[in-house]
Amino acid sequence: MTTLSQCLTAARTAGLDRLDADLLLLHAIGVATEHLHQRRSWLLAHDDDPMTAQTQAKFDQLVQRRKAGEPLAYILGHKEFFGLDLLVDPRVLVPRPDTEILVEWALACIDAPSSGTPGAPLRLLDLGTGSGAIALAIQHARPLARVDAVDASADALALARANAERLGLPLQYLQGSWFEPVTGPYDVIVSNPPYIREADPHLPDLSHEPTMALTAGPDGLRDIRHIVEHAGQHLAPGGWLLLEHGFDQGTQVRELLQAAGFHPVASRQDLAGHWRCSGGQWRPDDPGQAGAWATPAPVK
Repeated sequence: MTTLSQCLTAARTAGLDRLDADLLLLHAIGVATEHLHQRRSWLLAHDDDPMTAQTQAKFDQLVQRRKAGEPLAYILGHKEFFGLDLLVDPRVLVPRPDTEILVEWALACIDAPSSGTPGAPLRLLDLGTGSGAIALAIQHARPLARVDAVDASADALALARANAERLGLPLQYLQGSWFEPVTGPYDVIVSNPPYIREADPHLPDLSHEPTMALTAGPDGLRDIRHIVEHAGQHLAPGGWLLLEHGFDQGTQVRELLQAAGFHPVASRQDLAGHWRCSGGQWRPDDPGQAGAWATPAPVK
């Protein structure tokens, strides 16, 4: 009879990453451990355990799904983001570690002395919330803030709601396209909108994820333009608009923000050193600094 160790070796020989193989085997067996070192320790301790025919068949099926390019998070049904364990499935994008940079920036804006009206709960809007990853991370970190989560997809909102209920976090859910269902004013607006060009050669690698959450016109900036153009109508004076975008779109997004009246404008780098997020402060009564932007040090 085949042992756990032999199954893992066969999966790795077939081309699977070691971590993927380990997690898929644990999933097939039904072992849930919170930390990576616990998972590896369990596997080492049970190296010679025999696999039942049923479990091996399930594991083989999971391996084939992963080899076909299906994201590991979809197969496992969950993904960690900013310390939160989130349910994920093909209704939404898989949360990426680089998006945590956007969360950190939003938290810094929330904590700024000038944020919000004294004595009133700070209001934050997450546009295109998907699984709710950004909104839930912010709500968890700053429980006194009021966080509204918007998505055009009823299926995505259903998953975001399920995540909020699991985590006990009080998000407000609004269905509609971008600003359509909101009133405001908000102190911070964040969004990780679609920003991939429709002809991008990397799109086939993302075929398992929802296309409507990935692509945004020939240059990838269609939705970002819309958000930047209309954000001022929903921001309190001094409020911030923070956007995730493509690795090579930073200059264009900063120019859009400047032209719309945001200042100062800044960008932040992702884990690979690319300008991944850009944002600006809404100061409709102070046009003198329009066009100014500052580039902070890379986020570690």
